[in-house]
Amino acid sequence: MVSFLRSCAGIILWTFLFQSSLLASELPVKKEASFLPSKLRQKSQPNSAVTNNLHYLVTQERQGERFEIPLEGEFNPSIPVERIEVIEIIADRQEYDSQREVITAEGNVVLRFAQSVMTSDRLEINLSDRLVVAQGNVILERGEQVLRGARFEYYLVADRGVIFNAGGEIYQPSLSRDTDFKQGLAPEYTVWDRALSDRLIVAQPLTDVTATEGIGATIGNTRYIVNGENALAGGTINRLRFEAERVDFETDTWTAENLRLTNDPFSPPELELRADTATYQQVDPLVGNLTTTKSRLVIDDSLAVPLLTNKFVFDGRPSQPGLFNIGFDGEERGGLYIERSWNIIDSNRFSWEITPQYFLQRAITPTTFRFSDDDEGGLLNSAAFGLTSQLDTVFTPRTDLTASFSVTDLDLDNFDDNLRARASLQQRLGKLDNPYRLALEYNFRDRLFNGSLGFQTVRSSFGGVITSPQIGIGNTGITLRYQGSIQSINADTDRQDLLAAERESDRIDLTRYQGAVFLNKNFSIWTGKPLPSTKDGGLRYTPSPVVPYLELFTGVSGVTSFYSNDDSQLSLEGSIGIRGQLGHFSRSWLDYTGFQISYSQNLRGDESPFLFDRLVDRQILSLGITQQIYGPIRFGVQTSLNLTDNDEISTDYLLEYSRRTHNITLRYNPVLEIGSFSLRIADFNWRGNPEPFREQGITPVIQGVD
Repeated sequence: MVSFLRSCAGIILWTFLFQSSLLASELPVKKEASFLPSKLRQKSQPNSAVTNNLHYLVTQERQGERFEIPLEGEFNPSIPVERIEVIEIIADRQEYDSQREVITAEGNVVLRFAQSVMTSDRLEINLSDRLVVAQGNVILERGEQVLRGARFEYYLVADRGVIFNAGGEIYQPSLSRDTDFKQGLAPEYTVWDRALSDRLIVAQPLTDVTATEGIGATIGNTRYIVNGENALAGGTINRLRFEAERVDFETDTWTAENLRLTNDPFSPPELELRADTATYQQVDPLVGNLTTTKSRLVIDDSLAVPLLTNKFVFDGRPSQPGLFNIGFDGEERGGLYIERSWNIIDSNRFSWEITPQYFLQRAITPTTFRFSDDDEGGLLNSAAFGLTSQLDTVFTPRTDLTASFSVTDLDLDNFDDNLRARASLQQRLGKLDNPYRLALEYNFRDRLFNGSLGFQTVRSSFGGVITSPQIGIGNTGITLRYQGSIQSINADTDRQDLLAAERESDRIDLTRYQGAVFLNKNFSIWTGKPLPSTKDGGLRYTPSPVVPYLELFTGVSGVTSFYSNDDSQLSLEGSIGIRGQLGHFSRSWLDYTGFQISYSQNLRGDESPFLFDRLVDRQILSLGITQQIYGPIRFGVQTSLNLTDNDEISTDYLLEYSRRTHNITLRYNPVLEIGSFSLRIADFNWRGNPEPFREQGITPVIQGVD
């Protein structure tokens, strides 16, 4: 839930905290107008130096005279232009009350300040109290961000205020740019005409509902539905909406009453967060605390799901949702288990997370997955408890360190056999947006899946790996990727000539020198047209309209592995396949079919002395299909087969509930004995456990490359 509420806080922060700080520091300072008292007009004479930025209030009736008013300080022509900060007001009618020192503007009022524009029916500025009050259809825009309210009140000196009937929209892609309050006004301070403010009153058109690839990962949806490849987006809805009856803010704190937040551009929303009250406290620029009362998720404006916690600490990084996660791992954890993550240290450059696990199925039925015939189970048995931990350190934008470990049994007598650990020091080379990656890695009991050979454990490995980015070759459409590594490895073998007659295990120590090159090219066969981005059209069941298409994909790869005992494994593989999706996933029945069929064959010389990287699957057929059954429900199957030995390598079954604002996916693999439950909220970093391989610490071996 943390990341979901982070977006809620981000919206309110921009609207009330950052904006208020802006007003306090940038509301103007020069007075020169015929309707002002002479004592005020004299302040405009350039005869005294000031040390702060120069502030101006520029007022003008439409088709009328223009006035510049200093609110504080004195004018100094030596101040650089970039330090001149201005508030500008234009309205049909303006007047100044000299006794109260109040400027009143009425009729199509436009207020411009620090890259922002506010429109209202009426605006008052009390020069003595530094109070700004806007009333009637108030709309504030900064870039793509929009805030609405019936009445705004702001005390500049106290840096506090209140907004009544608040509401607005946030556009995520430009949020960081629009909230960069270090931007100054252009030196030429010209009051914008009403034609500009008219755009603020018009509701955001539905064409502004767009999707971004790669935020919410859901396995088995519109593309890449086999071989565990992550789906093309599902995407995000970039415009978020919120409402609150009242918002009180002061410096770095705000409180909202009857807060409602949704990522749905349509009303009534499919999914929204509601809270009777919400209080936000900024801890540092990236971390904040949010406390709510009676917070709940409301689905389809009818079903309310109470949130089991009302206090949240969050920052910009993705976080785990809710009180706990549910996972399934028959091979390592005895089946169904639950876990909960805790942040021990969480800063900009260093984070440490621990995740206690409870193996529920192992505690009740310990022999279901052949874990141990001697284990009698028990709710408090040490074998029912586990622990994982993750440590991340960022030294520079190019250098970081990641370390993790997992323990699947708290029995200290067999601790080594239940511990897995990994550490990686990574250096990015070249362009940061598409870098080469050089890593120094250590692994202890690394868990790998090698096709028909199943799960393999590498006792230990240490070495360096360099991986290239995706490289486009000219205008051919061919992409190139390569990898090289040198590693000292201790792992199992079945080669009797490499094993001692008397031994405690079947492990051997060798150094492996490996290089791999991958070439890929796709050919578009046909591309259809998506439905319009409407509630009952292209966005009925998905956050982005489905684009029908057919595509042919091809690949060639070569891998060379040399070992310190003079063994080698050389292979060359070619693959070809077709994938696509038909339908628009908009009608109630059978309006979506996604599929992928691929075939790969490889040529191999000698085989690896190790089992974990030995290439045994010479001919592989991969099949996958995802089909809409009814409404938002889709069912999918994806499988890979070894045609040489007629062995089933892996099969996934997926059941998916897909809506415009959220998605639930249940996945189970009976061959690997792993499963997952995935919950995705569009436009948020709220993640469940969508990728069993990654979450369970399983690394697939592809053509001998781990």
